[in-house]
Amino acid sequence: MRVLGMISGTSHDGIDVAIVGFSRTGEVLEGRVGHTASAPYPEELRARLIAALPPAPTTLAEVCVLDTLIGQSFAAAAAEAIARGGPVDLIVSHGQTVFHWVEGAHARGTLQIGQPAWIAERTGVPVLSDVRVRDITAGGHGAPLVSVLDGLLLGGHAGGAAALNLGGIANMTVVRGGALSAYDIGPANALIDAVVTSRRLNERGFDEDGAIAASGRVDTRLLEVLLDEPYYRLPAPKSTGKELFHLEYVEAALARAGLRGTVGDADLVATLTELTVRTVADDVRAAGVSALVVSGGGCRNPVIMRGLRAALPGVEVAPSDAYGAPADDKEAIAFALIGWLTAHGLPGTVPGGTGASAARILGTLTPGAGPLVLPAPMTEPPRSLVLTR
Repeated sequence: MRVLGMISGTSHDGIDVAIVGFSRTGEVLEGRVGHTASAPYPEELRARLIAALPPAPTTLAEVCVLDTLIGQSFAAAAAEAIARGGPVDLIVSHGQTVFHWVEGAHARGTLQIGQPAWIAERTGVPVLSDVRVRDITAGGHGAPLVSVLDGLLLGGHAGGAAALNLGGIANMTVVRGGALSAYDIGPANALIDAVVTSRRLNERGFDEDGAIAASGRVDTRLLEVLLDEPYYRLPAPKSTGKELFHLEYVEAALARAGLRGTVGDADLVATLTELTVRTVADDVRAAGVSALVVSGGGCRNPVIMRGLRAALPGVEVAPSDAYGAPADDKEAIAFALIGWLTAHGLPGTVPGGTGASAARILGTLTPGAGPLVLPAPMTEPPRSLVLTR
């Protein structure tokens, strides 16, 4: 079965796509990763999306417009992926998260937009969407859903391993001795990107190659204030997003530190980068693992990666490419896997990964050009996953 996975993450800069051909032999699921790509949002659409995200106010009319425009962008990305990578049996669209409703230690709801009917109409292929909310109805956080992929990939690692995704938010899956736990650590690139974008420090909207951070110095007073965030002290499982970690959050921290207007741009980016390193390294040490497998845009930031290796001398730190999951494409691959699981009647979550009371089959299906036909359901999930290209 060939599945196209699609996601725009918390950096909301574009759509990552991955076509994966799945076949199962006994307890082993094999996934051949084919075409992968990243399609940036049109500049005007990204600006409009950013303007509507929390804590900014918005209207239902704007949500409706964005739902259509993002759905059309996903449809175009899907059509291009199929043209380049060949036909697929199912498309999984995560869409774009615009709000993740968390109160204390509990997730109450989540909203991803990007109307899937546009994808189904453009491609003629059935679309699985709205993949997070079923886990929330079962008491989970609906995140990090990539943990189902991490468990299958890393389950046999001696000494335990952690999979770290450095997107807008840093999330981690810990796999040891058949047990799995996962949660959102805190900001990875979210605060850095917000400052780079708002202060127009470059045209890319992120700290390319960590160049800005490398040119600055960490402000210890500001870092101390940032580390005092109550979210870090909440027990796992837990989830967060840009509802908490946004530009106004940075401005408020500067005010609490008595440093508003006194910290230079490079020093501010260096401090936010160190915040990511410090919070991640603390949690990895607490997990007691021997290997850290890193993916997401943050693994291309040498300042973050050097900081993690320096802070974790006893841990092997490597990108997820070594496990067959290209670091830039891992989340899209994970959603392709979730699509395969749903199509075969299998849960797409692990309770320890999201905090749900039990595993759930995920998503809502939109038919393609013809009748919706699913494979025969399976009674037992695979025990491991092998990815190749």
